[in-house]
Amino acid sequence: MSILDKIQVQLSPNHNERIGGGPDMLLLHYTGMETGEGALARLCDPVAQVSAHYLVFEDGRIVSMVDEERRAWHAGVASWAGEVDINSRSIGIEIVNAGHELGYPDFPEVQIESVVALSADIVERHSISTPRVLAHSDVAPGRKADPGEKFPWGLLAEAGVGHWVAPVEPIDGPVLNVGDRGDQVAELQYQLADYGYGISVDGWFGDVTAQVVTAFQRHFRPGLVDGAADLSTVGTLRLLRDAR
Repeated sequence: MSILDKIQVQLSPNHNERIGGGPDMLLLHYTGMETGEGALARLCDPVAQVSAHYLVFEDGRIVSMVDEERRAWHAGVASWAGEVDINSRSIGIEIVNAGHELGYPDFPEVQIESVVALSADIVERHSISTPRVLAHSDVAPGRKADPGEKFPWGLLAEAGVGHWVAPVEPIDGPVLNVGDRGDQVAELQYQLADYGYGISVDGWFGDVTAQVVTAFQRHFRPGLVDGAADLSTVGTLRLLRDAR
C-alpha cells in the first residue's frame, strides 16, 4: 500500500469555485502552529476562513480537506508572474511545523517522504511545470517565510518536483544591499521579476527588494539567508533562469 492510499479525509468548509482554468501551480506551506491537530482544527474552522487541500503531519499522515477542483484559501495576498489570484491557480499543501516564530524544528524524514509522494502525484496529474512548484514565501515575500530554508527542495527535485539547481558556493565579491542604487540593482530586480517574483524594476534596493531576495534565498540558496544579493545569490538566480 502506498502513502497515497492512506490519505484521510476531514473536509473543510472553507473553499469556493476556482476562477479561470484548473490548477497549474503547487504551493507549499508550513502551519506555523504548536500542534498539527490545532492546525487541522483551524483549517477546518469556518470562522478562520483559511484552508488548504492537504495537511501533512510529522508522522507522515496526510489529511485531505478540500477537493483539488475547488479553490482552497491558503495563499492570501500573493502574486507570481503577474498573477494575483494564486488560490485559483494552485493546490496548497500545509506541512505541520511550528515555524520560525516557534523554534522552527527540522522536518522529519517520514513527513518529507509523504510530501514528496503527494507532490509528485499532484504535479503529474495536473501537468504542473517545475518552475511553478513554489513556497508560500515566494508568492508573498513580504508576509511569509514558509516552508523556509530547512525544507529540502533538492530532495523534492530529485523526485521530479520543482525547479532546482545546486546553489553557487558563497565567494568573496561585491554585494548589493539595502540602500544601494543603480544599474546592478535594476538588473537584479529584472531577473527576479522575470523568474516570477512580484518586484518592480526601479534600481533601488529597498525593503521590498530585500524581502524578495530573502524569499529567493530561503528556497534556492538556503545555506545563508540574509537578504543581501551576493555573488552566490545572483549566480544561483542566473542558473535557474538559464535552466527553465
